Amino acid sequence: MKKFLLVVAAIITIVSCKNKSDINTDFMKDEEIKKEENTTENTFKVTPISHATMVLEIDGKVIYVDPVGERTAFKEFKSPDLILVTDIHGDHLNAETIEAVRTSKTKIIVPQAVADKLPESLKTQIDVLNNGETKEHFELSIEAIPMYNLREEALKFHSKGRGNGYVIESNNERIYISGDTEDIPEMRALKNIDRAFVCMNLPYTMPVANAADAVLEFKPKKVYPYHYRGTEGLSDVDNFKSLIKKGATGEIEVVQLDWYPSID
Repeated sequence: MKKFLLVVAAIITIVSCKNKSDINTDFMKDEEIKKEENTTENTFKVTPISHATMVLEIDGKVIYVDPVGERTAFKEFKSPDLILVTDIHGDHLNAETIEAVRTSKTKIIVPQAVADKLPESLKTQIDVLNNGETKEHFELSIEAIPMYNLREEALKFHSKGRGNGYVIESNNERIYISGDTEDIPEMRALKNIDRAFVCMNLPYTMPVANAADAVLEFKPKKVYPYHYRGTEGLSDVDNFKSLIKKGATGEIEVVQLDWYPSID
């Protein structure tokens, strides 16, 4: 009888521990904010630095997007093959940071408005790419996508033609970076996007609901909410995730990365 009771107690303990483990695992899968994302094949990796700034590693090529801030924020990364700058505002463009992180082989892709603000020391490395144009560097195709405001009260922030969003293509994978924009027709018309980095902050870009509605229209395989700090704090990215899950019925994966570690 004593042995029987011991066996029963052991079974209860094992089942209890398994249930606790399952609960914890499910919670982490749903709620964990990732520091970076790396594909199984090691062909794509994104590491957020802050707000609009990120480092992409695509098929062995290193891309700094809107590098601003201290040089030390990039000390763990290889030097960039490409630097992409979307706009003239200080959260996207810092000439001193670009000077600090580039090498003599780095190609700097910018719209004309950004090129006009960069120093002579960088001129030989600049390649101006305006809305609708496409160029290739380091076996990557870079297309400039318009980014601008639609709401009357926000037109002063980003005028059409000044800044660039970008679509980067490599080995038939297409990666969209929105820059500062609203849910413009050019975004909604995008095709075959595998990964989309989409902004959502007020008053400068667009509301969460508009961002979600646009994403549901152009249907990327994965969407990364980024650039979501506005004058009233952080946008409700959990609501964005809920809207995508509801509207896409699981067809679009929302990947939430840690864009604001200093706020955690």
